[in-house]
Amino acid sequence: MLFPKDFIETAEGLLFAVVNPGLEQGKALCFLRYVHDGGRWRKQATDEANAFLRQHHPDYLHYSPVLDAELHAVDVERIAKRHQPRQRLLHIMRSEQHDPIERDVLMLGELLKQQGMDLERVGITGSVLVGVQKDSSDIDLVCYGREAFHRCRAAVRTLIEQNRLQELTDSDWRESYRRRDCSLGYEDYVWHEKRKFNKAMVNGRKFDLSLIEPEDTGGQECYQKLEPITLICRITDDTRAFDYPSVYRIEHQAISSIVCFTATYTGQAVNGERVEVSGMLERNARGAQHIVVGSSREAHGEYIRVIDA
Repeated sequence: MLFPKDFIETAEGLLFAVVNPGLEQGKALCFLRYVHDGGRWRKQATDEANAFLRQHHPDYLHYSPVLDAELHAVDVERIAKRHQPRQRLLHIMRSEQHDPIERDVLMLGELLKQQGMDLERVGITGSVLVGVQKDSSDIDLVCYGREAFHRCRAAVRTLIEQNRLQELTDSDWRESYRRRDCSLGYEDYVWHEKRKFNKAMVNGRKFDLSLIEPEDTGGQECYQKLEPITLICRITDDTRAFDYPSVYRIEHQAISSIVCFTATYTGQAVNGERVEVSGMLERNARGAQHIVVGSSREAHGEYIRVIDA
């Protein structure tokens, strides 16, 4: 079973990050992250990755009828190696030699263990997963299952209160905001982020937490894009607010939910809050409608913003 945040490697020297659980038409839905070039792995920006595949490997370009989106896909027979976050974290925790970022991963893992976290339900993704980290790299932790994820968030909050982990500084928040390139103002962005407790600093290094729900097998209905929409509504169910994709049930006569594929708006709102949402209205064959935030990878102009907490 493939999960989001896994990496898969092909014989051509391509590293893809899995973005959807399970398979579609026998293919893993993913996005190109690194290309092996001149004896090293070279990171790919979104436009760069698309251009590279169009020129060299157009067979990895894919239209998903389920997501109604263009992305990348690798046939399971072409996966040469699977990189699994849990195995990589276990390896780091058991190793005796570490580079600077791995030492910080080890420190963070020990702090979480002291708070009662079961590290077998935690993994590490991003550059560290595939061994291409730099001294300046962030730590991207993955928690498997909602219970483990929320326990980890609570542990982070406690460790910040104990000053064993630190909140992001203003300069850290500004760098995070710059990298997100989101459609909220800076103050709005930071207000929403600070109450999530899914990011902090360990030994001066930023880390993030994300949730993977192993029970999610990717069995999604096909939706078709209708039109851009901006709506004010109330959140009625935030159970899946930190999932990928995030799902917020809303109070509305015709639209059932907000579905968010953009990490910026994960955990953005809680039950009872009124939000302004801007995204793409979609409808399935049964006539059910939802709003997608992150209908394109950059999601320019798409957002979720609490207006009445």
